[in-house]
Amino acid sequence: MSTAGFSKHSINANTGETRADHTTGFGNTFTESSTGTFTETGTGTGSWADSTHSAIWISRDGKSQVLPYLHRPRASQYASLLVAALLTLAAASNLIDVYGSAASWALAAIPATIIGSLVALAGTVPALRLWWQMLFMAVAQLVVGPVLFLNDTTIAHIVPTLRTLTQGWMNMLGSFKFILSVEPPTGTADGCLLAVWTICLWFALLTGIFAVTEDGRFTMIAIVPVIANLAICALLGSSSGYYRIFVGSAMALVLVIWISARWKLLELGRWISSVVIVVVSIALAIGGCLAIGQDRTILRDHYDPPLSPYDYTSPLSGMRSYIKNSKDDVLLTVQNLPAGSGVRLAVMDRFDGNVWNLSDSAMSSDSSNYHRVGTSIINNAEGKKFTATFTVNKGLSDYWLPMAGAASSVTFDNSENAYSFYYNSDTMSAIYPSRTSEGLTYTETGIMPAVPTDKQIAKANAASISQPKAEDVPDCVDKLATAIAGGQSKGGEAAQAIAEKLKESGWFSHGLSGDYPSTAGHGNYRIDQLLAGTAMVGDSEQYASAMALMARSLGLPSRVVLGFLPKDDEGDISENRTEKQGKNTVIEFTGNDVTAWVEIKLDGYGWVAFYPTPKETKVPDENQNLTPPNPQNLVRQPPVPLTDPLRDDNQAKGRSSIGGSMADETSTNLFWQHFGRIARKVAIYGSPLWTLLIVCGLLLAIKAIALARSRKHGSAQQRVAAGWQSVAALARQSGLDIQGTRSEQAVSIASQMDISSETLLALGTQADYATFSGNTVNEEHVQQYWRDIEQERQYMLKSLPTLRRWRAKLSLADVFHFRGKRGASDDSANNAADTATNTTVDIDWHVSKIGDHEDIVDLQEGTLQTLRTVQ
Repeated sequence: MSTAGFSKHSINANTGETRADHTTGFGNTFTESSTGTFTETGTGTGSWADSTHSAIWISRDGKSQVLPYLHRPRASQYASLLVAALLTLAAASNLIDVYGSAASWALAAIPATIIGSLVALAGTVPALRLWWQMLFMAVAQLVVGPVLFLNDTTIAHIVPTLRTLTQGWMNMLGSFKFILSVEPPTGTADGCLLAVWTICLWFALLTGIFAVTEDGRFTMIAIVPVIANLAICALLGSSSGYYRIFVGSAMALVLVIWISARWKLLELGRWISSVVIVVVSIALAIGGCLAIGQDRTILRDHYDPPLSPYDYTSPLSGMRSYIKNSKDDVLLTVQNLPAGSGVRLAVMDRFDGNVWNLSDSAMSSDSSNYHRVGTSIINNAEGKKFTATFTVNKGLSDYWLPMAGAASSVTFDNSENAYSFYYNSDTMSAIYPSRTSEGLTYTETGIMPAVPTDKQIAKANAASISQPKAEDVPDCVDKLATAIAGGQSKGGEAAQAIAEKLKESGWFSHGLSGDYPSTAGHGNYRIDQLLAGTAMVGDSEQYASAMALMARSLGLPSRVVLGFLPKDDEGDISENRTEKQGKNTVIEFTGNDVTAWVEIKLDGYGWVAFYPTPKETKVPDENQNLTPPNPQNLVRQPPVPLTDPLRDDNQAKGRSSIGGSMADETSTNLFWQHFGRIARKVAIYGSPLWTLLIVCGLLLAIKAIALARSRKHGSAQQRVAAGWQSVAALARQSGLDIQGTRSEQAVSIASQMDISSETLLALGTQADYATFSGNTVNEEHVQQYWRDIEQERQYMLKSLPTLRRWRAKLSLADVFHFRGKRGASDDSANNAADTATNTTVDIDWHVSKIGDHEDIVDLQEGTLQTLRTVQ
């Protein structure tokens, strides 16, 4: 045999595969006796420790290339603590969009994380451990936090009062209730920042405790508080999250690098391959996130259901009572409202045949809900910014809070009133369950949406949204709408035609004392009376209802708005109603200003207001013709021509069902497309195979980490011996009964797997030499030994049948191998006995366990003496 790393080809009896057996030489030749023992015949001079041809080149100046800072325990603890703090902040970043800004979030998150990390670091000092840490955390939670975020309750903004401490205790949990019950962004009012303060403070402590331990293996436990922090903040957050793909990928990357460094598996010399693996992993992770639809469970959606609008009667039904009871009374005073702007009370998009009323997302997917909001409200509107102060006067007592434009924030003079404020960002309206009352004052900051011109409206198409179906609509609505605007190609143009026709043909009357008779109400009977009766007379309640229903019959999304308009004597909107008072502007709304109008949603412009009510000076009398227009007498508009009669799928209502070459194959294709989508979703989300694959993946990952740690952790001698231990472990995982010394194990493995024993014997003997020679091992030869081990393990796996091979890959038998400081070892005793009786060197690498049997130095000297005798 060659003495310089010979290889010998052997054939697997099971598979017939030829392989190269590597027995990198020691300057000696190894022979296997008939009894299964392994002996050696010297063919060179000098000791094996001086050989430069061994797979494990023993040298006295071998150095490891692990990260240099790991040799400094204190620096390692500081670095780990910094990583733990960054992970805590990254997990808590899910709450940034809850508070509305990163600055507000950082005001609480960063100081809390720093304090929690420092308290964790204090645990490394025995005198400060446990009790002092508990005291520090109590002060941070119950004193420091309340002083910062309930600052208006302190003395001179520094000294806490009894109220500060009391509210701090209550808001420790109350802040979580607040951010769950209020629609984001919540702002920073009412001490709600104590929620993120509490989360970052305690999770920074828990993560930091495991990060600063001297034993790097405990770093793995730190993953638990990190994941718990991430999950809790995600549940408390919003459906969109804060750069969740980027933050999640970054956290996973930092965790892998951090744990690898703490387990001493990270080497500077292999950074290129590590970077490539990391980049590929991140690309696959992000690609998978983008490919699969995202869905996040939010506790807010389940904890505090939105306010139900079905508990309230129709706001439009009470319109005429304002005019009857408070026609000339000032009901609302507004400062600094843009001149000519209206104020909303309620928005209704559901018609049940009797009344118009509010709806929510339970009724239609495109309808929105009324939520509690904080001091900050999401606002994507474009237009003129304003800040107006509203004061409710006597006579305005209702559930509908007056609002103007799209609100960005609402602040009540009495902060307790904010608890009754529910806002709907889509309808830009609010409900106030406590009912408005005289003296209620609040300030709204918002945007007054830009109003498109008539030309822009005429060219705009109707938007396509889902709305609650209008029920029990009288036939006259569809007939008149079709006659007036059925041929218009643009939704905006059709809406303009309807509004103009109603304003032109109708007559105005509130039906009060002295007015021309006009019945209140806006249900199907009243609308039929208005559009098909003997007198087309009414006020904005009837005309708004009629136009909204006519628009719906043409497929236009419509809704009815009740509010205040700054009207002149004719009922038109006038900017002259706004008066200048010093630096402010003031407008006073009376009961006569309560009006209803219609909004149509148009592409590119959103909800656009239309005013179909005739001028208020257009009052009827008995000598005039008050009958509504007859649809049959109107010039009937032709239907909109198809752009391409043979291909216009949007216009065509049906398809040919004939067979042959002209038959439409779309239905068949749609079926398979639909089937494919369902099958894909079932395969992705519903297959139990995922559970099995995840479990298998976890098992393979655990074994890979354990194997990598054995290869990188410990002294060179320990890592060489661990290499042989991995071979023995694989044999046991394959179901083999492996006992005795390394040479006996090698022979047993070879016989039971029906493979050659030469490589196994050589690898086992090399491990014995490395363990008991007393010399250091060169790093290069440690790596070469492990490469030989990996090749042998692969060969062993290939020799197994398929099912048994997978059993070995997934088995955790003998994976976790712990070394005690003292204690007996059966393997060590067997190896020692084998050394004395069989002149082979097969002593287990766990030399620290042999102390109870005999002195280690004497055992090593005896081993070397045996080797010299063999040579």
